[in-house]
Amino acid sequence: MESIRAVFFKPDPQAQARKCNSLIRANVRKLDRDIAQLKAVENKTKDLIRQASRRGQRNPSQAKHAQAETRTYARELIRVRKTASRLITSKAQLNSVSMQVTEAFAVRKIEGSLKASTGIMKDVNALVRLPELMGTMQALGSELVKAGIMEEMIDDALPMGEVVDEEEEEAESEVDKVLGEILKDRMGKAGPAPAEAVPAAPVQEEIEEDDQEEILNQMRGRLEALKS
Repeated sequence: MESIRAVFFKPDPQAQARKCNSLIRANVRKLDRDIAQLKAVENKTKDLIRQASRRGQRNPSQAKHAQAETRTYARELIRVRKTASRLITSKAQLNSVSMQVTEAFAVRKIEGSLKASTGIMKDVNALVRLPELMGTMQALGSELVKAGIMEEMIDDALPMGEVVDEEEEEAESEVDKVLGEILKDRMGKAGPAPAEAVPAAPVQEEIEEDDQEEILNQMRGRLEALKS
């Protein structure tokens, strides 16, 4: 029925504007949720770094293992921050698209016609490549093409070589910088390790290590879920 109607009647500009704005708001809400989740993961990772550092200071026999843990968590923290930064940039682009779409429909109401916008096309084509927004941005792009605001859109995702590689090993200097940021007060006050320390029970330490590994796996799972 809708396809038959589309043959004989022009699309309702107000209905098109409402649909486009609804899709944009849905994408903004998704980005807000993803950014909030990443912030929670960032705070949790900082806590894990501090806990591992304290454990190494309390028990010198575990210092080497604790140091390795802190560096592993620091790498995860860097990846989380990079993902969050990318999503914040994408949200700014999406807000720009929203303003341009609103302006385009306002001009159409006054002048009775629409001109395709290369600026909107560029932003939408950039956003549709993001794994987090691919599906809904394709829907938005299709609506904008129907409305005449865009002439075309790119449906293909980025080649694998061009996608941000979250698993790439971070530079050691960057890891050191993150650890210095989080542990600066603690590192400044720590001083030399005490000559005698209360030994930790092996069973308890093993349980703690298993717990830490499980938490790390959960964080990685959340990061992957945001990209699906």
